[in-house]
Amino acid sequence: MPSETTGVIADRYATALFDLAEGQNALDQVAGDLKSLKAMIRESADLNRLLDSPALKRSEQGKAVAALADAAQFHGLTKNFLGLVASHRRLSALPGMIEAFLGALAKKRGEVSAKVTSAVALSQGQLDALVSSLKAACGTDVSVDVGVDPSLLGGMVVKVGSRMVDSSLKTKLQHLKLAMKGVG
Repeated sequence: MPSETTGVIADRYATALFDLAEGQNALDQVAGDLKSLKAMIRESADLNRLLDSPALKRSEQGKAVAALADAAQFHGLTKNFLGLVASHRRLSALPGMIEAFLGALAKKRGEVSAKVTSAVALSQGQLDALVSSLKAACGTDVSVDVGVDPSLLGGMVVKVGSRMVDSSLKTKLQHLKLAMKGVG
């Protein structure tokens, strides 16, 4: 059997979950669960080790993921999906599955996805202003995924599709450094 790439695997699992969630009218609940799980993965080194560890047995990974899903009070469909992914040793592809699912949901709703990385956490007012600006620029609803990267020093980086706007202080300082080298 030919080897499948992680992206293809993630897309297949995400499509299956999307179809099941749509059939059970649970798209919003599952999407909420996956967004919570995405945040957990981003913030927890232990969870990342669980997802990527080939040393753990399937049953151990399954029990750990089931405990996590119970503690987070995930929808039954999400719990079953995570159990299936663990039993097939595909937990390392879970972040890609989450992205593919959320992308499919945004496409169904006619939304554009934007990834925003800022130097500090945005307040709710700042986030609302950003979303309305992006909505006006794109001409459609925008689903925003916000992250924090202190190495940016200030400002933010916004990616919408293949377009990127980098207004970070880090990038501006790098451009200034290059300009200064060219002068001498």
